[in-house]
Amino acid sequence: MIAEHRHRLFILTVLTLYTLSAFPSPVLAEDATDPRRPPSVAVRDVPVVPDELATRLTQYQSVRSASFAGWSPDGKGMLVRTRFGNTDQLHRVYQPGGRREQVTFFDEPARGRFIPAADDGALLLSMSRGGDEKYQIYRFDPRGGVSTLLTDGKSRNLLGPVMRDGSRMAFTSNRRNGRDTDLCVADPRRPDSVRRVLETDREYWYADDFSRDGRQLLIGRYVSITEVYPALLDAESGDKRLIPIPGGGPASYDDAAFGHDGKTCYLTTDAKSEFRTLARVSLSDFAYTWLTEDIPWDVTELEVDHNTGRLAFAVNEDGAGAVYLLDGSRRRKLDIPLGIVSSLEFSPDGAQLGFSLARPDAPDDAYALRLDDGTLTRWTYSEVGGLAPSTFIRPERIRYRTFDGRMIPAYYFKPRSASAEKPAAVVVNIHGGPESQYRPYFSSIDQFYLNELGIAVLRPNVRGSAGYGKTYVRLDNADKREDSVKDIGALLDWIADRPELDASRVAVYGGSYGGYMVLASLVHFGDRIRAGVDIVGIASFISFLERTSPYRQDLRRAEYGDERDPTMRAFFERIDPTSHATEIRSALLVAHGVNDPRVPFFEAKQIADKVRANGRSVWTVYADNEGHGFRKKDNRDYLTAVTAMFLEQHLRP
Repeated sequence: MIAEHRHRLFILTVLTLYTLSAFPSPVLAEDATDPRRPPSVAVRDVPVVPDELATRLTQYQSVRSASFAGWSPDGKGMLVRTRFGNTDQLHRVYQPGGRREQVTFFDEPARGRFIPAADDGALLLSMSRGGDEKYQIYRFDPRGGVSTLLTDGKSRNLLGPVMRDGSRMAFTSNRRNGRDTDLCVADPRRPDSVRRVLETDREYWYADDFSRDGRQLLIGRYVSITEVYPALLDAESGDKRLIPIPGGGPASYDDAAFGHDGKTCYLTTDAKSEFRTLARVSLSDFAYTWLTEDIPWDVTELEVDHNTGRLAFAVNEDGAGAVYLLDGSRRRKLDIPLGIVSSLEFSPDGAQLGFSLARPDAPDDAYALRLDDGTLTRWTYSEVGGLAPSTFIRPERIRYRTFDGRMIPAYYFKPRSASAEKPAAVVVNIHGGPESQYRPYFSSIDQFYLNELGIAVLRPNVRGSAGYGKTYVRLDNADKREDSVKDIGALLDWIADRPELDASRVAVYGGSYGGYMVLASLVHFGDRIRAGVDIVGIASFISFLERTSPYRQDLRRAEYGDERDPTMRAFFERIDPTSHATEIRSALLVAHGVNDPRVPFFEAKQIADKVRANGRSVWTVYADNEGHGFRKKDNRDYLTAVTAMFLEQHLRP
């Protein structure tokens, strides 16, 4: 959430004293052109953003972040992903705190990594166009800025593991028929070397790691978040051997990697417990050795150092991150600040562990931990738009009781101005997935709501969320879908019991599946919710499942149910927000990318048109160069401003 630096002096002492009610009355966009609206964005019934609001937002939109993208093979610094222009690009950093030297300069967001062992600094890049998620893979030579397309330019290709000598990469591709996702390997130096090693039929396979000699791949078949099948694939013949599941039943598998010795692999699975436990598996007889049975949380990521055999792994401890080092039989917890850790990678000499660290009161930055003495070094210092970090509010971890007696976890951001004498309005922000989890990362826009508007923010992890065990994640499956909506009703009860919160001024906000939750909440609890913000949301499970991209249909049916089954279709017809559009009486903001391959643009249009036809207030923001979310800064900044204006208008006392 970032923009150009604010042009006037910002007085921090009055952050919480301003109120948007002092803004001039907004002008409808049909009556006047909004200079802040990008040409790619079309709106209806959206007022012009007031100058005062835009000015106050600027600093919050100017916050940057930097994520670790890997060590340079020559040992000279690291690669990070950050944004200086309109999209995230790749930059090199040669020393801790050093300048970020921009490497890629594309109109579209760029992701990538160094090619291992390459002595020319070459990168592998992944990019799509306009949010269509038809990712293409490129070899990029930073010395001349030359990109070489390695894929076909039109299908969806996801980059997987790369051999440690840089001679092979694995990736998934639906180029054969647009529906099935095959596994391919190629030499990153030769665009004509692509070879399909596993052809699939209505199955989704992906690759995790190459063996040291490149002859085998660790692969997995994803059915749903609770059902994944690991296997070994012969990279030459295409023959595969399933890795047996302890107990024989379906289980979830996540990260996997070959061991240093070539005789074992490591993987994480919930086959033995509620949570994903780290196991070492013998490749000769597939015997499991359990390594983290005493840790009652999910192991989320692992990384093997093939120089020393050491293993680093991350754990999601009730939303917070922890990192452990396994050296032979000795395991120790590394001393890392409270936050969310991701992208673990050992340095080329094995002396350091690089990673990204996101904290609730600071944006993502790249860090390195020296393993011999535990010295932690921050490599990037992301700007916070000139704001004072001391004003950033950290959340409180709460649990509230829901309709069936379960305790639902949530994070509560309380504005400093909230009190029993002056209760605060509330935004309930519901994550997507649904098999996702809100974790306490830094959001500059949340801080804007808290510090500038005095609005509290609640981020619940309703049933169906990941991170709390496999039983919890299954509680909203199929015909239990609306039980998660009831969890929002219970949160409204919790709000009503808090004297510092105003239960008569509540809005719900959500994206993707969270957008469905917004619409369903407006149907069920419209008398208790003033406004809803639906970002790229599902309005009808039937039309969503019928129209989502072919490669996603079976994956989503495994979670939501099959709309082709008459019983399930009848259930969807009962719960779809489009079936109850006449019951939505709260104000509604709908935003969507026209090129969305996941939740088709049709979902936004049908719910907006139905609710608007009932004479209700609906603001719509549609971007023709975006997909599943607003990734370009100018579009995102405009939507952020419109959302703030919408919430101010409908949550004022």
